[in-house]
Formats: sequence, structure tokens, C-alpha cells
Amino acid sequence: MKILLTGSDGFIGSHLTEELVKQGYEVKAFVYYNSFNTWGWLDTLPSSIMDHVEVFQGDIRDPYGVKEAMKGCSAVFHLAALIAIPFSYHSPDAYVDTNIKGTLNVLQAARELELERVLVTSTSEVYGTAKYVPIDEKHPFQGQSPYSATKIGADRLAESFYRSFNLPVTIVRPFNTYGPRQSARAVIPTIITQLLAGKTEIRLGALTPTRDFNYVKDTANGFIEIYKSDKTIGEEINIATQQEISIGELAGELIRQINPQARIICDEQRLRPEKSEVNRLLGSNEKIRRLTDWKPGYTLSEGLSETVQFLRDNLDRYKTDIYNL
Repeated sequence: MKILLTGSDGFIGSHLTEELVKQGYEVKAFVYYNSFNTWGWLDTLPSSIMDHVEVFQGDIRDPYGVKEAMKGCSAVFHLAALIAIPFSYHSPDAYVDTNIKGTLNVLQAARELELERVLVTSTSEVYGTAKYVPIDEKHPFQGQSPYSATKIGADRLAESFYRSFNLPVTIVRPFNTYGPRQSARAVIPTIITQLLAGKTEIRLGALTPTRDFNYVKDTANGFIEIYKSDKTIGEEINIATQQEISIGELAGELIRQINPQARIICDEQRLRPEKSEVNRLLGSNEKIRRLTDWKPGYTLSEGLSETVQFLRDNLDRYKTDIYNL
């Protein structure tokens, strides 16, 4: 069975590409077309993986290219999206075009080509600050940033195609994913790269919010286990560890591991607007455990260790002297 994977050139997408190939699936990797002819993180994968990947260059905002890419595939894993929350504050139009219209393009093409499975990637940000914990799939939605609002819209479009047209859609909702290849726009690589660069003042935003961190290999395996189970069709499913840690505690632990002389500085430009900050995320993984064979394979300590090593080996890829939007 050939799987179209949009966003395959990104952080989670490249790990998912790698794992799908290892498990024997045929993968068509949809990457963002650019004049440099770069395929994102796929460019770093070994030939033992890429020899089994068909690369299609396109733009998720283009319905014709999306449909062309989907031809010959039996399933689609849709990960392509704009994800940075700070960037969404001043460029919301781009998020609507990419996250909502792009998802519509995937759903329309999948419907017309009668695909057997459609996995649409959501985010724990759609829940906003927890009203109760652990956050299960019945938790209300709250658009606390233009990014999260567009992901809510994309999720509800996906639900509508399942209910209106019986399209075999599953909404996959990872909580905060981290690991090798993640952008410095995310908090864990932001902390680690500043420390590895020798900085003694680590610039961060709010320290009190808590997050439920998934190691990226666990997230990738979550997608695959959800895909393997017919019980997940028509469902929206969290991928979560059901454990939380505050940003301040996380930063303190990384400082102890890498440079105990460093201290945290609050950088005003990194603070979200007060009503936009998501103060607590702690996800329930009861549903994914009930419907699939998935369970976390990495502790936070193990995942952080692999992440630190990757960033140490690839520090030249990261801009450690600026705020990465």
C-alpha cells in the first residue's frame, strides 16, 4: 500500500517517512517546492531509506498538485502545515491558506480518488489551556492563537468529510513533540542550542506553563499504529504521555545537564499575549491505548539525551544568536 505523506520534509514528517519505510510501506513524500530544490530533512536521510521513497514537489495550497500527488496512493497522512505560534500573530492569512485550505485540498482529493484511509494531523493547541486534566478528546476547543484557530478549523473540516461523505478520516492529535531535527522555534531546541553555544543567559518566555512532551519516534509510531487499526476511523485521537513538566523545570534540568553556570533570562519578545498563552497541557492517552497497540517507548530523560546529542552534532544548522520565530 502506497502512502502519500504531506509535510514529509519537516520534523515529524521526516521521522515518519523513515519509520514507514522501515516497516515496509511504500511512501510518496510530498515536499514543499522551492527554487533551491531542497527536500528539507529528507536530504539528511540515508540512501537505505530514500531509495524507497518517491518524492513529489508541490504546494499544499494548490488543489491540482495535491490531487496529482495523491494518484496511485491508497492512504494519505496529512502533516503539512504552518506551525509557529508567534509567526501566526502577524501572518494569519498564511495560516488560513495553508492549514485550512491545504487540508480542504487533501480531503477533496482523497474523496474524489476514493482513498482507503485519511489521517489529518491536529495539535494539542486546539484545546487551549486545560479546563480539566488529563485532557481527553471530549475537552472543549479554544482558539488561543491564529495557529490554533486554523487547526480547529481544519479538524472540523475533516470531521465534516467523514460525516457528510463517509470519507475514512482519522484526526491524529499529538501533544508537544520534540527530538532530533526539530526547529529552534520550539522550546526544547531553543534551550539546548543556547546552552551548547556557550551562552550563560538562556532567553525564554513564560516558565510556568506545563507541557506533555512526546519524543518524536513515539509520535511517528503513534501515527502508524492509528493507521493500522480500523477502530480509529471517524475518531480523533490524542498521542500523549499523560505526564507534564513546566518549562521552568525543563530548562532547569537541561541547564544542570549541559552548563550549570547558566541562568534563565525572561525575554519579553518571547512572551505570548496573556490571553493567548496556553498555561497547562496534560493529555489523556486512554483512547489511543484502547484502540491501538501504541504506548510510549521513551522516557523524557531518554528522549532529551538523544536530542542533546543530535543538536551537539548539528549545532551549525541552528541560529543561536536570534529569536527564531
